[in-house]
Amino acid sequence: MCTLLRDRPPRARRALVLALLAIVTGCAAAPGAKPTPPPEHVPVLFVHGTDDTPGAFFAMVDAFEQAGWPKEHLYAVRLHPNNGQLPIEVMAYQVRRAAEGLRKRTGAERVDVVAFSQGALSTRYWMQELGGQPRVRRFVSVSGPHHGTRAANLRADPALVQMRPDSAFLRELNRRENPFGDTEVFSFWSPLDSTVVPADSSRLSGVTERTFFVPAHQLMLSAPAVISATVEVLAQAPRQ
Repeated sequence: MCTLLRDRPPRARRALVLALLAIVTGCAAAPGAKPTPPPEHVPVLFVHGTDDTPGAFFAMVDAFEQAGWPKEHLYAVRLHPNNGQLPIEVMAYQVRRAAEGLRKRTGAERVDVVAFSQGALSTRYWMQELGGQPRVRRFVSVSGPHHGTRAANLRADPALVQMRPDSAFLRELNRRENPFGDTEVFSFWSPLDSTVVPADSSRLSGVTERTFFVPAHQLMLSAPAVISATVEVLAQAPRQ
């Protein structure tokens, strides 16, 4: 090969070198070379609140798909009944069943959970009281009434009674100092929320917290800033 190059004029030698480089580069990308695999996305379970349906997460689920999550890794559970007529503990069993189904279908050891309003309390009860915490990698609470809401005084449905400030249910749920173990927890809420009253009832001690000046409770699930932040935190690499 050295003789082949030496016997040619400079321009011809340069062309031959470029041709050889192209052949080598082509061989490196030949069939049999494994492409870089796409990043693995942890399955996400979406849990709605009182008087809601899985459709409340339409915009958010679409954003996760656009960010690369496979459709089969995204599941919005339909809780029944959705109007607060049964206690939150009953909803928590439905969350558990949905989470285990998602794990089984995807083969995942742990899932991420995005829960809105009462759904955040149902998720917490599953995690804290039904042994679900080891199954959850990250938990994003969106406008969860963790310390109750005075708006719940307007209704007498069992789940709404449990969401009243200082209810026996909430006292029990909030009694532990570190209820989430190694699960990474985020609380997203709006100071302008008129459904969770006071709005800072959505705060949780010891978790990552973000506020968004969204003018209404239900708009938290369609607000671009909230959606972007949710996708961002669930796309982060695991903590070392």
